Amino acid sequence: MNAPIEPHRFTLEPFEAHRFANLCGQFDEHLRLIEQRLAIEIRNRGNQFELVGPSKHTQSAENLLRRLYRETKSTELSPETVHLYLQESGLEALDSGKADAGVTLRTKKGMIKPRGANQQRYVKAILDNDINFGIGPAGTGKTYLAVACAVDALEREQVRRILLVRPAVEAGEKLGFLPGDLAQKIDPYLRPLYDALYEMLGFETVAKLIEKQVIEIAPLAYMRGRTLNNSFIILDESQNTTLEQMKMFLTRIGFGSTAVITGDITQVDLPRGTKSGLGHVMEVLKDVPGISFTHFKPKDVVRHPLVQRIVEAYERFEERQPGKDAPRDA
Repeated sequence: MNAPIEPHRFTLEPFEAHRFANLCGQFDEHLRLIEQRLAIEIRNRGNQFELVGPSKHTQSAENLLRRLYRETKSTELSPETVHLYLQESGLEALDSGKADAGVTLRTKKGMIKPRGANQQRYVKAILDNDINFGIGPAGTGKTYLAVACAVDALEREQVRRILLVRPAVEAGEKLGFLPGDLAQKIDPYLRPLYDALYEMLGFETVAKLIEKQVIEIAPLAYMRGRTLNNSFIILDESQNTTLEQMKMFLTRIGFGSTAVITGDITQVDLPRGTKSGLGHVMEVLKDVPGISFTHFKPKDVVRHPLVQRIVEAYERFEERQPGKDAPRDA
């Protein structure tokens, strides 16, 4: 017979009732969230804890609880906060005792730290490779971190300019009916890129850099025929590129440049029967040295916890559909 698992015991000091209530949450909801995510059982009497489960997980939970208890000095915890700390720490970081270690990015408005092991891998890959793919669902930080890496490279004068690019395709939208030229038509769809830049550099700085063409925001069609040297180029929503567009974009990259291509292969808005350039390039370039692929999962979502549950629910629903059509990017 297997010997019973010995509980992992520790005490949180100093004991302060209001901070302890903040740590546990209403009806212990914060503790229940940690139990669910780390697959352990948390028992406590006051500030004395017993954790039951695999030793690797219980040690991780202790590290996380100690970290959260430190935060209660100045922060009112919420389930969303606990969720983000779980994402930021991750089992791997906690187990190695390096929850606070890892790469950080410098912007004019402050430092940006990737949350969780997968985001850390993504940023490190961008720093180490000239061409990088970030693939996964909404809310995983693909585009935001790519913009942060671009701003960091510009601040350190590693590149001379930043180019932010998107294909002129959106779900259910007919761009031809919108007023203005192509740049004006697509401008509203580039709003997430603008918002990230404003947060990192400030509105006035971004406006000046756009005026000086240090930052260029353009539809993918404007990239044809160009060679981009000493630039940081981000292609967002790349699942909506065709095979020809993806090849055209990748062959624009010149000396001293870094490219990041982001997209969600489950959100293709191309006409039926048109293959996604992102789905295709994942097969074509998967073994090419100097090119990185980072795949994000629903567990990497760092928005409201409900976003993660929504993504997972859609995945489960689609897996259950009998005889569903093959994906267009296959």
